[in-house]
Amino acid sequence: MVEITIRKRPRAEAVVTQRKFFKKTARGKVIKVLRERYLRDDVGCGVQNCSTCPGSSDDVLPAYGDTRHQSYPDGHFILPDTNVFLSQMDLVESNLFTPPIILLQTVIEEVRHRSLPLYNRLKALIKTDGKRIWVFYNEYRSETAIVREEGETPNDRNDRGIRKAVAWYNTHISLTHPPIRGQAPKKLPKVVLMTEDAGNRERAERAGITCVSVRHYVGGMKESMQLLDLLSAPGLDNIEPTKAAAGKQALYPDYVPTSTLVAGVKAGDLHQGHFNANQYNYLEGSVPVPAFTKPVLLIGRENMNRAVHSDVVVVEVFDEKEWKAPADEVVDQDSTLKNDDAEDSGEEGEEDNTISVREKQALKSGGVKATSDKQPTGRIVGIIKRNWRAYVCHIDSTSLTSSNATSLSQQTVFATPVSRLLPRIRLRTRQAPTLLGQKILVTIDRWDATSRYPEGHFVRALGKAESKEAEQESLLLEFEVPYRPFGKAILDCLPVEGEQWVVPPKDLKNPNWRNREDLRDLIICSIDPPNCQDIDDALHARHLPNGNIEAGVHIADVSHFVHPDTAMDSEAASRGTTVYLVDKRIDMLPSLLGTNLCSLRPFVERLAFSTIWEMTPDAEIVNVRFTKSVIASKAAFTYEEAQVRKDDPNRQDDLTVGIRLLNTLALKLKAGRMAAGALNLASPEVKIHLDSSESSDPIDVEQKELRETNSLVEEFMLLANISVARKIQETFPQTAVLRRHLPPPRTNFEKLQDILMKRKGLTLDVSSSGALAASLDKCLDPNEPAFNTLVRIMATRCMLSAEYFCSGSVGRDTFGHYGLASTIYTHFTSPIRRYADVLAHRQLSAAIGYTPLHASLHSKGHVERVLDVVNRRHRMAQMAGRASVEFYVGLALKGRNEREKAKVQEEAFVIRTFRNGLGVFVSKLGIEGLVMFKRDIQFDADNYTITIPLSVGGTEGTTISVFDKVRVNIEVEKDKNTQRGRVKMTLAHPVDSSSL
Repeated sequence: MVEITIRKRPRAEAVVTQRKFFKKTARGKVIKVLRERYLRDDVGCGVQNCSTCPGSSDDVLPAYGDTRHQSYPDGHFILPDTNVFLSQMDLVESNLFTPPIILLQTVIEEVRHRSLPLYNRLKALIKTDGKRIWVFYNEYRSETAIVREEGETPNDRNDRGIRKAVAWYNTHISLTHPPIRGQAPKKLPKVVLMTEDAGNRERAERAGITCVSVRHYVGGMKESMQLLDLLSAPGLDNIEPTKAAAGKQALYPDYVPTSTLVAGVKAGDLHQGHFNANQYNYLEGSVPVPAFTKPVLLIGRENMNRAVHSDVVVVEVFDEKEWKAPADEVVDQDSTLKNDDAEDSGEEGEEDNTISVREKQALKSGGVKATSDKQPTGRIVGIIKRNWRAYVCHIDSTSLTSSNATSLSQQTVFATPVSRLLPRIRLRTRQAPTLLGQKILVTIDRWDATSRYPEGHFVRALGKAESKEAEQESLLLEFEVPYRPFGKAILDCLPVEGEQWVVPPKDLKNPNWRNREDLRDLIICSIDPPNCQDIDDALHARHLPNGNIEAGVHIADVSHFVHPDTAMDSEAASRGTTVYLVDKRIDMLPSLLGTNLCSLRPFVERLAFSTIWEMTPDAEIVNVRFTKSVIASKAAFTYEEAQVRKDDPNRQDDLTVGIRLLNTLALKLKAGRMAAGALNLASPEVKIHLDSSESSDPIDVEQKELRETNSLVEEFMLLANISVARKIQETFPQTAVLRRHLPPPRTNFEKLQDILMKRKGLTLDVSSSGALAASLDKCLDPNEPAFNTLVRIMATRCMLSAEYFCSGSVGRDTFGHYGLASTIYTHFTSPIRRYADVLAHRQLSAAIGYTPLHASLHSKGHVERVLDVVNRRHRMAQMAGRASVEFYVGLALKGRNEREKAKVQEEAFVIRTFRNGLGVFVSKLGIEGLVMFKRDIQFDADNYTITIPLSVGGTEGTTISVFDKVRVNIEVEKDKNTQRGRVKMTLAHPVDSSSL
């Protein structure tokens, strides 16, 4: 054991460790604050075999560092400053970049203040196997600690501290390798300051400190060709105004200074919001802002002014007489911009080339509709926050010059993102020929006003396009799903007994049994989808002697195993949710918990958190109680098995009677919700059948069948969530973790209302959720039973997304859940797969006095920050799941194409009309598609119809409208964006569009 002592300092040295400043309190009082650090002499340098530092088995830096770099043959360590991690994290994370790194406490703190996402990546990097990184607490070592001088900026202070640490390290290393009498002096390794800041390098050189830029350092490495591609483009700040580079024409307006943007938004002259690109038309985008019921429409690339999907932007709204309607044409950038030159992009004469002509024609297709369709129109004048990240792309083969098609010299090419919401990215790389046909990861670095496209750098290759492994990884990366294996620190949080952990014998002195109810004798069962392994919930119901009914929902007690302030809790908070793909699951928690210890398996005792109601036979709640419990489920049914059991009159066992009792109550609960105005919406759901062999290839697709037992489980989960929400909000009114669904703006329904009236003579009342529910029930077509489901799917898309929130952060009148017609709601019933439920469990546990509430859940700011991450992860998980279904549907259809040697033909509903095509929905497959026409067609925007002439230039033809049923040919072709199979549709009936 090493004894640690605190050095008592003379008064003259106190200035080194004290900082005095004045702080204004919330009430306006100014107070003096004195912060003091206790300096130590025993903060280890991390270099193995150091003779002056206390020995430690944790030392990770080799005695002579790395001797492989051509500039430092005697060995070296690198000490990066903050801007290296802010701008070149992809390089530092690369498996090819392995020099020993000294990471200063100052740098870590500065990264944390500048970028939380990069800080999280830096924390993960420190723990990465194969990296040799030593964290040196320079602010607490007596020889390296400094204080900010009067008039010195925080940045200059940090740079000075970094230079001082480098100088100390070099002196320190010379002391650890003393000369030996009679031998030639040893050549010592150097500690090299790595910085992208030219000013910092200049000051370091004046002080005799060895320093190097990132590009110069990488150029001297053996793996330089691959590593140089990882360097971000030398950039300028994309948020501040930029001037056109010398000799280049500016294609976009400069951004307004940030201070002007903030003042303009505050005054109401400018408006802030997230930029949303248009997936059908790359020349249009929109920005929803609070001041208008409709999003601000941005028409043309100049008005979108270098915004990338999801950036936080500031827009200037044009005069109302300039407002326009969105275009009615599908505009594909692949065909419109196919002649662009990656090397010269942005420098040619834009006004005269064919690209500009095509864009002008496309821009003319909007703005001619009725006044009611027009939206506020404007332009982006500044960027508040870039939300750029690594994007899944492929190299556009047409952007390689013929002379460089096989050359490994550096060239500029286009990287085309998988997402149609993103622009092509200019990429300088030496590996272009070898990357053709592969999925790659690319990060955007900058977007100058003189460049038509953003510039970025290569991060890594994912594998051959269309290979299942590359497609699965690219899908996870595309939607930012954390999928790395759980690290040792996380797995160390699991019970040491592992798979052998069991609920101990009943003993009220045992902490596992403390204040828990023994419910093992209850007839409890679970009802889930087939092959469900992470069983969150189980149910029971029984008659009470007083004629009422007891019903219970029992939820896995995940919070018993996942404690606050642990590595496992932090990882779960970061992941936010389990992600369900067609053939795999990306767990939020290690599988030992998710599929074993917390899973409410049958015939096994498990810890649970139970919500138990006493109800009248009419499903009116008499009372509800919450308790920690121990249960032993008696069976695990699929929805189909439970349905068959319920419907079999010959079965009268306790389990079946309990299911019937639950179903009787569920029917009445649902009737009550519907009477209160709850919505019965719909979304396309399909089931994909996979080959039972190791290949797991999809072989067929069918619609999911929803049974009465699906609704049974849903009703009791909803009821449990509502009951828990009331309890935790009453107990913790400022920090309760709740979920809300805001009423959608009425303008969201205008298009659907107009289509229903003009095509079917039906009225959609959106004055309230109850009115909407009633009018949806009346949207019927006696000749088409599926019509009502289609309308409900379209209505769902007019809704806002539900979101988690902290109860003290919004007004009480906005707590409600519009879709469920409930005044309050939370998520409590799936803690294995949703982190918000874990937080609700902790709050409910404290509310019933079982455990004290952790301090973090008393902090409104903390809860808000966590729920922001959870909301984002939840949205991304939903999109990843849909994309996975789409990918596997494509594979299944491709297999059918090949087996049947013909195109698949299915019925579809027309859901949208364009000037040059139709949007259709194939309900059997749960997919949407575009039917495009090359020949001119007659388009009636007001009546949502197109007319296909019988002959070129003819006046008579076939008319197709929204809601019409058509037949489409479906085949799978390689998508230019995703480089994987894409469903292509052509009209088969009422006309054959294959030749149009």
